[in-house]
Amino acid sequence: MKFEDKRYGEERALYGIRDSLVSECVFDGEADGESALKECRNIEVEKCYFNLRYPFWHVDDATIRDVHMTENCRAALWYDSDVKICDSKLHGIKALRECEGVSLENCDINSEEFGWRCRGIYLKDCTLISMYPFFECRDMEVENLSMTGKYSFQYIENSTFRNCEFKTKDAFWHAKNVTVYDSVVAGEYLAWYSENLRLVRCKISGTQPLCYCKGLVLEDCEMEGTDLSFENSEVEATVKGNILSVKNPISGHVRADSIGEVILEGEHAKNSTCEITVAQTV
Repeated sequence: MKFEDKRYGEERALYGIRDSLVSECVFDGEADGESALKECRNIEVEKCYFNLRYPFWHVDDATIRDVHMTENCRAALWYDSDVKICDSKLHGIKALRECEGVSLENCDINSEEFGWRCRGIYLKDCTLISMYPFFECRDMEVENLSMTGKYSFQYIENSTFRNCEFKTKDAFWHAKNVTVYDSVVAGEYLAWYSENLRLVRCKISGTQPLCYCKGLVLEDCEMEGTDLSFENSEVEATVKGNILSVKNPISGHVRADSIGEVILEGEHAKNSTCEITVAQTV
């Protein structure tokens, strides 16, 4: 079935359609209807404009291409599975939540609380502006994501990031089994309370990073403006260049070209077994 060049404003306008193409349609109007495509299966949606709430809830097996979801398109995709989104704008709050098997490619996303409690999410070549993105997500694969946010990736697990750039207040708090390759991470209080976080060839900047961590690994990373690093952490780190200061790591080995200050004080310092190796002290 094909729905083409139509305008829909009523509630549940295309509720429950199956095996259908929705093309060049507008979902807007004074009726202010919700849930336009709720409970749909095996659908393609292309070149459409959404200005109404909750359009894609409980949707399975969908492809969404070249679609614009405005700031009025609140909570656009919830409880969905096996959805592919490409070349689209997602500009409403809480645009993705409680979904499984969703891929996003070449998307422009501006959405507070984006991507909460999702499983099996794949992102490539996307931009994202968000407050609290990706809370409690699992099994993520992310490549070339440019993100500006706050409180990012809290409690995520089993995820991999490649060639990304993150500007965020903090990120990866309580994260478990996460690897970040060749990325820029700029923020504050990076990855406190994380477990088995691995950073490879990353550039890290910001105050008090990587504290209270378990199983933390840094491989050939750079650190800029990173004071009071690794406090109370189990860490294996090789750092190119300077670390502003290191404070009371618990165990492991920190290797750097230079460290501005090594702070070992209090009860934690007495029990530390961490070996700190520098080429020079500046």
